[in-house]
Amino acid sequence: MLGVPDAAAASAWYQRALGATELWSVGSVAGLRIQGAPFFVAEPSSQWASPVAAGTTTVRVEVFVEDPDAFAERAAAAGANYHDPVRDHEAPWGTHRQGGFFDPFGHFWLVGDKSPLNPPGEGDGPPR
Repeated sequence: MLGVPDAAAASAWYQRALGATELWSVGSVAGLRIQGAPFFVAEPSSQWASPVAAGTTTVRVEVFVEDPDAFAERAAAAGANYHDPVRDHEAPWGTHRQGGFFDPFGHFWLVGDKSPLNPPGEGDGPPR
């Protein structure tokens, strides 16, 4: 769940910038999905804060897509701070393209092309 000052505005940005689909909204909380991965956005309460209120990022979101360059460039075109361009990294499971950006709500996103979570034989991921 990502803390945002305005759930409706955040949902709209994630839809426009990252291709998210809104699954439902109850006003201050919305459920979304990016390429099959669900997540929530919610307006902070007295029990937790957004990155803006905390003065630092509060989460690192990692997403794995077919074309990380296009994903990150789309986010940048919609106003993300694309501070870490997608580039090749060597990993135990081979060359991995990854880069990162901060969304307008202060959340740090890393986007890559190969997930270390996939089991061997499914294309991506480290050997076990």
